[in-house]
Amino acid sequence: MPNIFDLFRLDGKIALVTGAATGLGASIAEALAQAGATVAVHGNRRAATETAEAIGASAAAFRADLSSTTGAEELFAEVKQKFGRIDILINNAGTIIRHNAVEYPLEDWQTVLQVNLTSVFQLSQLAGRDMIERNAPGKIVNIASLLSFQGGIRVPAYAASKGGVAQLTKALANEWAAKNIQVNAIAPGYISTTNTEPLQADETRNRQILERIPAGRWGQPMDIAGAALYLSCPASDYVTGTVLTVDGGWMGR
Repeated sequence: MPNIFDLFRLDGKIALVTGAATGLGASIAEALAQAGATVAVHGNRRAATETAEAIGASAAAFRADLSSTTGAEELFAEVKQKFGRIDILINNAGTIIRHNAVEYPLEDWQTVLQVNLTSVFQLSQLAGRDMIERNAPGKIVNIASLLSFQGGIRVPAYAASKGGVAQLTKALANEWAAKNIQVNAIAPGYISTTNTEPLQADETRNRQILERIPAGRWGQPMDIAGAALYLSCPASDYVTGTVLTVDGGWMGR
């Protein structure tokens, strides 16, 4: 039996983490780099320069607009030109736009679906095709949501996109498992990031959320980074097609 700690190493691997300028993506990118990977860190509105600088020489920053139908292809081409290949793809980039369902603009619906679901498929397809052509093992980790299972309120596009991410994960896993490409997803619970600051600052909503979480606390980005590392390394080679909830027990309540 190999040393179990060696199965969590990513030495020599090239990883692409989308949405890595801040928050979950930045933490995931740093964790993969600490495990030995060279990391391409992506930013949507701006390149993830600060994340790359925090990691050091084993990272490079990229920028691409994933709300554009051509953004995913452009990003993949730039990363492949820089590093030659992608062994690990973390589809973390996402957006949320809130409206009442009866008033939800089609333009906003299409933006959310493009960023959260279509670009995930596009990047996964590009990475999967390249892995298969190289006859190389690979890992794809998609960031889903608790709204992959629940409907939420005033977020029909987000809920639809994250439900789609969960099902896409399973569909790709079914096709690519025999090629030694594992495709999994992480469904984060309530995580303490800049995106959730308004919820944390709302005394009533914060109390309601904490009352529902058995762990009694908000999650931290490193809670997700640990799960992402596991699903990206050889320790998870027999895990595919799963949606791993990291939610302090929310879904078990």
